[in-house]
Amino acid sequence: MLKLIITSLIVPLSVRALAQTDTAAVSSHLEEVEIVSHRTFSDVIPSQSLGGKELERLNSLNIADALRYFSGLQVKDYGGVGGIKTVNIRSMGSQHLGVYYDGIELGNAQNGQIDLGQFSLDNIEEVTLYNGQKSSLMQTASDYGNAGSVYLRTRQPRFKGGETHHLKGKVKYGLSNMLCLSMLYEQRFSDNVNGSFSLGTVTSDGKYQFRYMRKNSDGTTAYDTTAVRQNGDIQSLRLEGNVNGTIERGAWNVKAYTYLSNRGIPGAIVNNVWRREERQADANTFFQGSWQKDATDAYSLRVMAKYANYHTHYQNRDTTTMTVDNRYRQQEAYLSSSHAVRLLPWLSASMAYDVRYSTLTADTYTCPEPRRWEHLVSLATAVALKQLSAQASMLYTYAKDSGKEAANGTTPVGAGMKVSRLTPALFFSYYPLNTRCLSLRGYVKHSFRMPTFNDLYYTSMGNSNLAPEKALQYDLGIQYDKQCQGILSSLHLQVDGYYNSVKDKIIAYPKGQQFRWTMLNLGKVHITGIDAEAAARVRLGRAEAGLRVQYTYQKAIDVTSSGDSYYHHQIPYIPLHSGSVILDAAWRGLTFTYSFIYTGERYSQQENIAYNRLQPWYTSDASLSYRATVGKTALRTTLEVNNLFSQDYDVILNYPMPQRNFAVSVDVEI
Repeated sequence: MLKLIITSLIVPLSVRALAQTDTAAVSSHLEEVEIVSHRTFSDVIPSQSLGGKELERLNSLNIADALRYFSGLQVKDYGGVGGIKTVNIRSMGSQHLGVYYDGIELGNAQNGQIDLGQFSLDNIEEVTLYNGQKSSLMQTASDYGNAGSVYLRTRQPRFKGGETHHLKGKVKYGLSNMLCLSMLYEQRFSDNVNGSFSLGTVTSDGKYQFRYMRKNSDGTTAYDTTAVRQNGDIQSLRLEGNVNGTIERGAWNVKAYTYLSNRGIPGAIVNNVWRREERQADANTFFQGSWQKDATDAYSLRVMAKYANYHTHYQNRDTTTMTVDNRYRQQEAYLSSSHAVRLLPWLSASMAYDVRYSTLTADTYTCPEPRRWEHLVSLATAVALKQLSAQASMLYTYAKDSGKEAANGTTPVGAGMKVSRLTPALFFSYYPLNTRCLSLRGYVKHSFRMPTFNDLYYTSMGNSNLAPEKALQYDLGIQYDKQCQGILSSLHLQVDGYYNSVKDKIIAYPKGQQFRWTMLNLGKVHITGIDAEAAARVRLGRAEAGLRVQYTYQKAIDVTSSGDSYYHHQIPYIPLHSGSVILDAAWRGLTFTYSFIYTGERYSQQENIAYNRLQPWYTSDASLSYRATVGKTALRTTLEVNNLFSQDYDVILNYPMPQRNFAVSVDVEI
């Protein structure tokens, strides 16, 4: 089986195909070829990002761990190495957040949830968050459709002098007998073509100690005990291959990706049930590529394509309830064409067209096998003056569903559903000084999301009466960036205030079982928030240190009906206050990193009463690493302490997180 998987990855890598990233990104890695990039095609709104040494110092295991340090995001973590991890952007829900892997969106038409725990950081070069949307002209039409986007960029090979190949390996051991092995091999085929192949495995028994304490409505203690988390084991394998190349004034890339896992689902601890009998196996594979070229000094084009095939096998072996053994298969085909033209030195325009076809089949008795066609067309224009940059865009979305008659003769709910929608957006950045150190920026944007297949078709998993979510977003912010020559080498400050109005807001909860979800339509939600970030780096001789602080205030209240008992109450799992701190210091080969995450009080249900209140929680993580170089071989050893003060906490009610735990890792790079 392993040989077949590796073969299926390597064979497509020999095919000349389409491109991955924008030309500017590729040109920085294949230095032999100069590629033109126009300033008018760049982003209007700045982003939050973690990359390079910052990601390395955090020692995060997966993408979700790194995203915890971005302001405006809440990560839903159901505990353990294999627990599902999703991201909520500015209280709007994970379905409004697009996740892009080397420029192409990751999809899940079944439930709209992207489990970011499946994506390792071992071969990721940069993680970037855009609020509103990525405001570059050269982007796909789907980029304009999300309330926010996370872009994951894989590591690009860099070769110096006569180098032809690199090899990097990592071993990590930690909590729950977790053993992580990863390998990255990079090969230079010619001056214009290189490739990489990476693999990673994770095994863990999923067991960890936790304290479980709950109180009755009258304040007396109902439970207070220490137990061991069960049924959280995982075995996973990740394989990825890339080939990157440059052509005259352009670049291309082709990628193949496979993720295999078999894991237990620990489930919620309720009604004195400490162990679940649920399991989930995933076999996810996708192939994608892109091709981009500056055809002239004024015209650029890019083509992207993707095919994805996702298999999920869900089992519930608990004989005290109804046993379940179901298999689900999603398929997706995607094609995108983007065009950008410079009309005047200060004026540019773009057009993009995306088409996506998604299907879902299952061996359940009532599966209607839904199919969905989505067509997206975007038009955008950008102005780049000395002190003002602005972009206006319009996205047209047409989606149509169909499904066969179920085995019981019923017509699938939502079959034949058609949605046609226009969503405009306006972004700007203004630079009041002669330099571009200080900027004022803002945007207003309409967005909406289609109901997922589960929302429409599977009443046991969702709610067939859900209405599509529609959102109106406003944002106004200020940013200051300064590169210095003295001890203070860089300074970054930014503050954003925002207001979101969401109609027919959908909240998703695990329905006792992580794989099955309960959907609630809250009607209307008003979200008022502030995101603030400050970062600085200092250097003194061979020593350097950095500090990064982030704070988020979010008031997300239900305003559906004044007659509801939860009218003007904070919606579930959204804290008023949250934040993070990252401190690192390096001297010679030694690096010390301390990170702190705080989440204020929240409520597990719609009513903000004492019984539903969740205590604030915080975690402190620390690591110490030493890097040494012998010849052309670099060796890095790291010792980590996570949840340093051993706090007992739940990110999601009844899903306890690990107490203090340790990990050690060794990286070797040749």
